[in-house]
Amino acid sequence: MLLSALVAGLAAFPVVPALARRVNQIPHANGVYGGNPELLEASTQTVTGAASSDALRVTENSGVCETTPGVYQASGYGNVSSTGSLWFWFFEARNNPDTAPFTIWLNGGPGSSSMVGLFQEHGPCRINNDTATLDYNPYSWNNVSNILYLDQPVGVGFSYGDSNVGTSQEAAADVWTFLQVFFNDTRFSKYQDNEFAIWTESYGGHYGPTFAAHILQQNEAIANGSISGTPVNLKYLAVGDGLTDPLSQYPGYLEYAASNAYHPTVDQSTIDDATTAWNETGGCKDQITACYNGGSDDTCSTAQYNCNNDILSPLAGDYDVYYILESSPGSYPPDPTDLLNNKTLHAQIGAEATWQETNNEVYYSFSDTGDWMRNSRPDLEYVIDSGVRTIVFDGDADYILNYKGVEAMVAALQTNFSDEFNQLSFTNWTVNGESAGIYKNAGTFSYVRIYGAGHEVAAYDWGNLERGEAALAMFSQIMSNNSISST
Repeated sequence: MLLSALVAGLAAFPVVPALARRVNQIPHANGVYGGNPELLEASTQTVTGAASSDALRVTENSGVCETTPGVYQASGYGNVSSTGSLWFWFFEARNNPDTAPFTIWLNGGPGSSSMVGLFQEHGPCRINNDTATLDYNPYSWNNVSNILYLDQPVGVGFSYGDSNVGTSQEAAADVWTFLQVFFNDTRFSKYQDNEFAIWTESYGGHYGPTFAAHILQQNEAIANGSISGTPVNLKYLAVGDGLTDPLSQYPGYLEYAASNAYHPTVDQSTIDDATTAWNETGGCKDQITACYNGGSDDTCSTAQYNCNNDILSPLAGDYDVYYILESSPGSYPPDPTDLLNNKTLHAQIGAEATWQETNNEVYYSFSDTGDWMRNSRPDLEYVIDSGVRTIVFDGDADYILNYKGVEAMVAALQTNFSDEFNQLSFTNWTVNGESAGIYKNAGTFSYVRIYGAGHEVAAYDWGNLERGEAALAMFSQIMSNNSISST
């Protein structure tokens, strides 16, 4: 159903046609995805100090996005420092919110807003192709979980303040601080004991493992009395189309470009050139290895720029890197920028800053430390072996973090379940009797490759399955503390 109240408020606002542009989660510099930030235009986000001394500033039940009667929502800011505020948008579960699990959703970038996940993927509403109106989403993830969409680090999306985060570890510390503020507010303290989940995508291959490991370590420190705080009841971690272990994953670009479920992305000559760039002495493989072996920030940054220039970008060819069934630039999912920067909307939800899909300055900070090329797989292994139910998933039409590389990363894992996992064959996955992908489960670890999905898995349909239907089935199974299975 149409969200008529919001539409009425936006009626006088100029509409930019959906085909005019689409969002790009990973910065694109001088023709290179994940390229040199010195070639990017400066960010347009205003950087100011935190607007209020109130630790948590909340607008309740705005009527925007979630229109299910009786379902609570809240949006606003939580301070993580005296000069930095993170934007959040929280939606109560549509069913049994008091006992339902609690999920935090994080988009990647680095520097991309989690409003992408909310409005384009699996939130209670989705933006339409006209880029100005919203529809009710029957496959929203808050069907089965309370869910909080968080713009982080400071400066991303609606968040604002003095941005000083340049590594996944620093970002994890700020998210922990935010959760302490959030869960100790009287409006949200009732969720402290609910099962907690991190779901993330893209650069979330770094964020998810790092944040989950940090939470587990902070919980342990609280338990042994070395710090004070509120434990976070972490039970689930999910990483979709993620960058976790570049050394394992970058050869996947060579494989996916030549052979995937749909069509090659480039000719053999281009693949040969990229293969040389990977294998030659001092090439991409050697550069990432040097980064892993105690490399400096400059060593890791140089590996990022060179590998993305010589391998990632040229092998995409003329196809949309987020969905190879479209030519570049793709027109879907539609861009929410104009809607999210409407002043009427800002007043309704309590937004205090101009929204932007990706903050280039945050991206620069991460590039400067070489965080992109550092290995997050040890953190992922630690989280899995700590008993956190974990799923890695990937859409088979996504190039930029494709299933060839992700499955190589999964095969390289060294966990309590890895030997069993690697001996298994893939099983066909059906949702409501419809073919939806393939999967493996071992212990509390699962992997699923989802048919027909691009980078933003929940934004796509497949066969007779509706948009987001397969993604909700996956989400629901994991959040019920079950492995992936066919229905």
